[in-house]
Amino acid sequence: MLKGILTVGGWTMVSRVLGFARDMLIAAMLGAGPIADAFFVALKLPNLFRRLFGEGAFNAAFVPEFSGLLAAEGPDAARRFARETFAVMTFWLALLTIIGEIAMPGLIHVLAPGFADEPAKFDLAIDLSRITFPYLILICLAALVSGVLNGMERYTAAAASYVVFNVISIACMLWMAPYTPTVGHALSWGVTISGVAQLGLLIWAARRAGMTLTLPRPRLTPQVRVLLRRMAPGLVGAGVTQLNLAVDVVIASLLPAGTVSLLYYADRLQQLPLGVIGTAVGTALLPLLSRQVRGGEEAAAIDTQNRAIEYTLVLTLPAAVALIVSAYPIMWVLFGRGAFDAESAWLSSQALGAYALGLPAFVLVKVLAPGFFARGDTATPVKYAMIAVGLNLAMNIAFMIPLRHIGPALATSVAAIFNVFALGSVLNRQGHFRPDAALLHRMPRMAVSAFAMGGALWLAQSALFTAGTTGVLRYLALAALVTVGMLVYGLATQLTGAYDLRQIPRMLSRRRLRAAPGSAINPASTPET
Repeated sequence: MLKGILTVGGWTMVSRVLGFARDMLIAAMLGAGPIADAFFVALKLPNLFRRLFGEGAFNAAFVPEFSGLLAAEGPDAARRFARETFAVMTFWLALLTIIGEIAMPGLIHVLAPGFADEPAKFDLAIDLSRITFPYLILICLAALVSGVLNGMERYTAAAASYVVFNVISIACMLWMAPYTPTVGHALSWGVTISGVAQLGLLIWAARRAGMTLTLPRPRLTPQVRVLLRRMAPGLVGAGVTQLNLAVDVVIASLLPAGTVSLLYYADRLQQLPLGVIGTAVGTALLPLLSRQVRGGEEAAAIDTQNRAIEYTLVLTLPAAVALIVSAYPIMWVLFGRGAFDAESAWLSSQALGAYALGLPAFVLVKVLAPGFFARGDTATPVKYAMIAVGLNLAMNIAFMIPLRHIGPALATSVAAIFNVFALGSVLNRQGHFRPDAALLHRMPRMAVSAFAMGGALWLAQSALFTAGTTGVLRYLALAALVTVGMLVYGLATQLTGAYDLRQIPRMLSRRRLRAAPGSAINPASTPET
């Protein structure tokens, strides 16, 4: 599992770095103005469907079924199931895309009702959304092919495909912008073009892996019907974070102009650890848990979930503390140029601190949800997801006037924390999860280490960032700040016993994993890529 986490996490990190380069260009060229607001709404719409339908609900239902067929009946049965699913998804997603293009004005009214007061921005959001919406079908089909590859424990191509998105987006912004009405139009075309490239890359990778996906006539076979039934509740359950972020956009559109952009830049920063850690752990965890549950290895499944939580907390706790303590220096150094001024950086950093409060919870949802999905239970997560969404909406309404741009971010974090405690409690009552002695021993020590790092960052940034810290000096100051944080946290984890760094080479050694009695990772489940 750890090797799979590192594979996905490494490629995700490359993608996130390129994503930051893209966002830095957007901030410099558009700032937090009306074109930026319109583009971010246009990007949010297909991404919402992608994360709810493509990555969330689909993977939660498809990967366990595909992995089970591959293990029990062999590659031919798994390939047939994948092709049948590919055909049905292509048909329905194409229909959904056509409907979305026609109904786009109504969709924008729902997602960004506040734009209606500014006709020019409202019309621009419609135009840009119609350009980006075909990305929905492309990236959801890409998610299917990624699920096939992940089910075969081939993680590299699926994780690397997101690098393609950022490379093409940057290229279109730089080279297409002079030939389009606005930079937002160039960015929007980049989104759709990147979807074509991502799907093509993944189909090629699947063919190389021996899983060529043809397009037969769409048929609702018994296996596909089971898949769709399991997906239905997962549309909400696996994507509660995205539903909450969609609520944030609705509320932000009702706040002063630029709020959508301020929240976007803040979310992008907290998405770095969320994407790298959460996506990596969730992707590697679900196939492994599915095999252990189907094989009757309940003790191994519980141990696997404990270790996944441990890996998650040792990385997300310091990330959350760092983003809270050093929100403004990070925001100012990364985005503070061109149209994105110091005031925009300060306001966006406040939202970033609020998002960071819920960062560990955002990732832990991705760790706990597979505990249900691996056992074919998609109904329980949806119940608590709906409660979390309702809680988020209520708090958004309560916070929007007194806290303004901070309110949506804080409401999302609180809802995520509630969701984690709810899911963990249910798994515990069902006997599918029990925190073991190692996890209970390390959790408080991780917290102490993270707070020690936070104190060091507070002292260091006061000295590093002064009135004269401008130009290249601010990049050097941020690099020094990050170095201080890493060194202090690494030392603190060793002194407190929160984590033994010497464990990592042992866990990455396949030979030792095979020899370890009671290991949660057996030879058959070790990733091959």
